[in-house]
Amino acid sequence: MEIIDGKLPKDFAKEFGTKNDFHSYFESLYKQGIEQILQGELDAHLGYDKHTTEGYNTGNSRNGSYSKTIKSETFGDMVLKIPRDRNGEFEPQIIPKGETMSQKISDAILGMYSRGMTRSDIVEQVKTVYGISVSETTISTISDRILTDVEDWAKRILEPQYLVVWMDAVHLKVRTEGKYINNAMHVVIGLRTDGKKEVLGMWLNKTESASFWMTVLSDLKTRGVEDILIACTDNLTGFTKAIKGVFPQTVTQLCIVHQIRNSTKFVVYKDRQSFCNDMKEIYTAINEEVAVEALNKLKTKWGAKYKYAIDGWENNWENLIPFLAYPPELRRIMYTTNTIENLNRGIRKYTKTKVQFPDEKSVRKSVYLAIKNCEKSWTGVIAHWGMVMNQFLVIFEDRCRIKY
Repeated sequence: MEIIDGKLPKDFAKEFGTKNDFHSYFESLYKQGIEQILQGELDAHLGYDKHTTEGYNTGNSRNGSYSKTIKSETFGDMVLKIPRDRNGEFEPQIIPKGETMSQKISDAILGMYSRGMTRSDIVEQVKTVYGISVSETTISTISDRILTDVEDWAKRILEPQYLVVWMDAVHLKVRTEGKYINNAMHVVIGLRTDGKKEVLGMWLNKTESASFWMTVLSDLKTRGVEDILIACTDNLTGFTKAIKGVFPQTVTQLCIVHQIRNSTKFVVYKDRQSFCNDMKEIYTAINEEVAVEALNKLKTKWGAKYKYAIDGWENNWENLIPFLAYPPELRRIMYTTNTIENLNRGIRKYTKTKVQFPDEKSVRKSVYLAIKNCEKSWTGVIAHWGMVMNQFLVIFEDRCRIKY
């Protein structure tokens, strides 16, 4: 067959009676091409062409071939003849040793796994799309390859300063000592001095506690974090003390949304709308003084009926009102942990089909891949970055490391 200007002869397709004949022809052509490339690689390794005298007394020579089944995205399962040398030193590049699947299929399997598909669903999808059979064990082996990436990511050196960090835990069932129990995956998002967000790490523990959060913060410090300007958290007991124990200068802000939820759970349904309207006057106040007045009014009106709802505000007041000292753009960033809760929803989205994880290795793989999927949308700086940047530079003049 002669190809002219990159085009097949006009009547070439007439040589084939069916679509399968056409496919088989090109499969044979592809196979021959790969095997010839392999022979060329062996020639380069040995330093001489087959049947030439340059190979005499070189100390190494060809030693036949062995069959290897390769899973191809174009032609499915394909048996290739892989040449070998007598000394066993030849390392094929186009079909590496130990590899039985094209990189494209491996990437596709990893992509499906990262989006929460079960191993059995992936087996079926690969069979449908590529016409090849893979086992669930193979899928586990492919997904295990990212464990090195997970370890490198978890130990990477971080920025010396983060303007804001958001901290929260997502709870997932993991097989522990023969039982499936809730484990807390602690996650931290940081706002860098260039206005972009990144996930700083993930830490798995059986429970969420202030003492373990201190371990997380200590790990951040070990990995290069010298300063955090603002930390946003839920109202877990002792959380603020844990932060101050590692980063004493950090401004700590409890999530206002969490406080609202905690307060309204004590309020009966018929009073909830009126109570929430009065409570709103606290966190929308123009400053702390006005917020205190709003809290006193709330207590006067509802304190006798809903004491515990008011107590939550009073007991946590010092860590609830820091955001009121800042301009509106900065308030929107720090008054709630919605930033990390959105990430946690993304993690649950990609892991929802994996109701239970068989071990810690499995949950780390899945959460890491879910985080990477979520981070793909974090391409730009946060909203109103120009204004926010200026506010940080003015308010934290002596500490802020933004370069401008």
